[in-house]
Amino acid sequence: MLDTQVDIAELERAFSSGVYTKRDVQVVGGQGARLTDAAGRTYIDCVSGHGATNLGHGHPAIVKAIQQQAATLIHCPEMFLNATRAHYQAALCAAAGMGRVFLCNSGAEAIEGALKIARLLTGRPRIIAAMRGFHGRTFGALSVTWQPAYRDPFEPLLPEIVHVPFNALEPLAAALNGTVAAVLIEPVQGEGGVIPAQDGYLREVQALCRANGSLLILDEVQTGFGRTGWLFAHQREGVQPDLLCLAKSMANGLPLGAVLLAEGLGPLPPGVHGSTFGGNPVACAAGLAVLDVLQSQQPDLIARARALGEAVLAHLREHLPSTTVREVRGQGFMIGVELRGKVAPALAALQERGVLALPAGRTVLRLLPPLVISEEDLWTAIATVEEVLSDAPGSL
Repeated sequence: MLDTQVDIAELERAFSSGVYTKRDVQVVGGQGARLTDAAGRTYIDCVSGHGATNLGHGHPAIVKAIQQQAATLIHCPEMFLNATRAHYQAALCAAAGMGRVFLCNSGAEAIEGALKIARLLTGRPRIIAAMRGFHGRTFGALSVTWQPAYRDPFEPLLPEIVHVPFNALEPLAAALNGTVAAVLIEPVQGEGGVIPAQDGYLREVQALCRANGSLLILDEVQTGFGRTGWLFAHQREGVQPDLLCLAKSMANGLPLGAVLLAEGLGPLPPGVHGSTFGGNPVACAAGLAVLDVLQSQQPDLIARARALGEAVLAHLREHLPSTTVREVRGQGFMIGVELRGKVAPALAALQERGVLALPAGRTVLRLLPPLVISEEDLWTAIATVEEVLSDAPGSL
């Protein structure tokens, strides 16, 4: 039993690692697009667990799937066959138009797996990634992440990593040669500032990769499962990645990640990679439920995110003052507002007014509302953003 008399903030300060900056909100529950704190106050959740709860909190289909699977079998390593995992692998590959899948537990693990697979399949050492890209904090994922603030304390990182400007084809073409195993791209850069790929960019990157015999790795850890108004963001361009990295909302909050391989790239040799908890039956059951909700139960959620996202972007571009805002950008329910100053005061002001949001760097406000958010809550959150970012004296 939990001791309800303990000061939770003090307990966190005393025993947590220290690597997270804590907000003064003790979350005790959630439903849909709302979170509740220990004092009973509710907040509109535009964090979505860093993009891990696209279907919101307490979705009945997800809860039911988790409960049923947990009562049947919680853990089963991939050395044994398992029906839940087998059905999920087939459903996920079909949804993404890919041939095979390696299941893991997080986005960073998916990136690590993709880097290994790319080198294994091509016999080449070099990886090209994009400036401003973020791919995780483990050594391989950190090596392909661009931001020096993340990288510098841990140098030297992996060799043979080259960073080129995002949305620029000439530098990429110049960097490609017979040593390049893969090019790693986010369809929308998340942590880098919510920067979408320009129209046609991903198709051109794919063509350059194929001409050079390099693999195209798409990092859809944050953009997958309806976030951008498509089941997967690359489907907007009709692009076919060779390796596709997924995580976050795969299981709507449970740890689940994946590297999907295009048709013809597998199977991989036994023993070249592995994961104790990868393909966990409870996570796979939740993953199956997520796909069922998005494809069968509530298929309108994805198109709704696309339409409402476009409306929100247009509204913010028209109504936010240029005195405090440089640019508004995004796709679907992945929205970034680049400020002329630091974002931290805006995040604090939003929280005071009952809206939880994220940064994307020091100057970008990021909104990741769940796909299930009501229009009333969505527009309330947007109105609150307008209020906080207004140029009225003392607004920040």
